[in-house]
Amino acid sequence: MALFAPGIRRMALRGPSKFFVCNQCLRQAPRRSPTKILSVTRWRGYTDAKPAAPLGTMADQTASQELGRRVFPQTTSKGVAYWLLGSAASVFGIVVFGGLTRLTESGLSITEWRPVTGSIPPVSQADWESEFEKYRASPEFKLLNPHMTLAEFKKIYFMEWTHRLWGRVIGLSFVLPALYFVARRRVTPKMAVNLLGISGLIGFQGFIGWWMVKSGLKDDLFAPGSHPRVSQYRLTAHLATAFVCYSWMLLSGLAVLRAHRMLADPKAALDAIRAVQNPALATFRRSALALAALVFATAMSGGLVAGLDAGLIYNEFPKMGLGLTPPRSELWDEFYSRNEDGSDLWWRNMLENPSTVQMDHRILAVTTFCSVVALFAYSRSGRVAAVLPRDAKRGALGLVHLASLQVALGISTLIYMVPLPLASAHQAGSLAVLTGALVLAQRMHVPRPTVRMIEQRLKQLHK
Repeated sequence: MALFAPGIRRMALRGPSKFFVCNQCLRQAPRRSPTKILSVTRWRGYTDAKPAAPLGTMADQTASQELGRRVFPQTTSKGVAYWLLGSAASVFGIVVFGGLTRLTESGLSITEWRPVTGSIPPVSQADWESEFEKYRASPEFKLLNPHMTLAEFKKIYFMEWTHRLWGRVIGLSFVLPALYFVARRRVTPKMAVNLLGISGLIGFQGFIGWWMVKSGLKDDLFAPGSHPRVSQYRLTAHLATAFVCYSWMLLSGLAVLRAHRMLADPKAALDAIRAVQNPALATFRRSALALAALVFATAMSGGLVAGLDAGLIYNEFPKMGLGLTPPRSELWDEFYSRNEDGSDLWWRNMLENPSTVQMDHRILAVTTFCSVVALFAYSRSGRVAAVLPRDAKRGALGLVHLASLQVALGISTLIYMVPLPLASAHQAGSLAVLTGALVLAQRMHVPRPTVRMIEQRLKQLHK
């Protein structure tokens, strides 16, 4: 204690006003020279003479370290982007496989929704007999498959079980990493919101899937003599949720990769942003976004066609029977109206009449194809062609190729009365066309946070 007595005596003489001061006051006060606060410690023959850091500086460093551990970074890592794109590819696959499940009429083979225990298929003969007995009580078995054997039932059961298992895998492989990335602050605040939103949408998609299947298991949902099937409304809602989930993952992953690419060369990135924001491209930019919405609407009308099996009528193109459209009395049939005053005649025929639904899908499909070709021609004409970035030009050309292939698949599917390979390829093509439209729209839009970040990087480089 004798060694510390002089130091303690000097501290007491200086008084508390010199030492017991808040960090904010210390930061505002003028800093002292390190030579005036030299600390010399002698202990057991060792001498360590080092300039002690001012208390204000130490407080600043501690606060900045604590803040760095709590806040989100400015950029999301590339690993998250690749994981998002991989998840989007998995959703693309399950959409195609879900179409196969519907086309093989396997979706109603599992009559219960067991999110956890349903992951394990029947293993014993007694388990298979139990599942088969549940299916025998469904309208589909009674009206369509009364002669189905257990071996045939196993085939459609495994199709639906694989579809549901795939959905569970997507959920776990996305939700758990998303929670980890957010908890460990590996993503930006906006990306954290996106990941949590997609996670919630995946869970909601599972609920929508069972809600859809449930509509095909009750007799009271069908009109007398009708074909047992799931509700076309619920099927379209299930398809729409999958499309939105895929698009959200795709755009989020592409945005992260583009941000990293731009930050690697901020000057070139700022020039590219100015080129995209050219006033001459305002119409093209809005048209690309509207085209993506039109592609989505066309795909959803295809969901209604699938739900009503409307592709099995009028298997010819471009005519529908004797003309380009069926007779008016067939398109606006009073059979589908449920109100005595007929106030629901038009919208029920638009959504429930197979002839009208197929005609609507044809009109939307032709409109979408013509819009794609028109946008491509616009991208090659006049002032737009002179200022449009090269990657946008390539995106417009690629979209024309995708739309042309999709039209060929759609017409072939219709003419050959919905064969399994063509119908599945047509459903995959709809998501591929949407991908092309989204990529083109994304190339024509740069978020403001990304622009600000690039401007800040340029300022740092010029200092």
